[in-house]
Amino acid sequence: MEALLVPLLILVLVGVVVVLAARAMARRRPPRPQDEDPQPIRNSAELARTAAAKLDQEQHRRLYALIAQGQAMGAIKLYLEATGEGLRASRDAVGALAAHPQPYRPQQAPEEPADDEEDDAPQRFPYRYRAIASKGDVTREVSSNMLNDEIYGRIRTLARSGDAEGAAAALTRHSDISLKQAREFIALLED
Repeated sequence: MEALLVPLLILVLVGVVVVLAARAMARRRPPRPQDEDPQPIRNSAELARTAAAKLDQEQHRRLYALIAQGQAMGAIKLYLEATGEGLRASRDAVGALAAHPQPYRPQQAPEEPADDEEDDAPQRFPYRYRAIASKGDVTREVSSNMLNDEIYGRIRTLARSGDAEGAAAALTRHSDISLKQAREFIALLED
């Protein structure tokens, strides 16, 4: 019995040392990023306005064209290169811009208020834009000189985010089709 007592005491002593060493190492380890308190997330509509203000007209148009085509990675890369912000900030900004489409507003002097009524009187372009949507054997086409990539991208974003009525109303404003026809068109985009 005495022969077993010494090895048993050594085994218990080694176990206690291992547990104490593990606890000491855990205290010294810096906290992982997911263990830290996350920074407060800004309102995404506010983030979208701020992000859109950092882009020039061409960058804004290209970014919304990429969003409309479903190329999120390309849109994030474009925003990152255009603004020089980090990857996470660019991802958040593109997500906010997709969720809350922003019209391009040129940099204005501080005393001039921004014009928030860009959709009330649609601009007519010197070309006709064709938007085509299909599902199965059903295909719809809208052709208008009041549509462009940016506007159609906003309409698709609204449709895909679940605001079918808002998308149909925007499509009606920017084309010569009825609200019923616009709803049929939007129904094909909602997947």
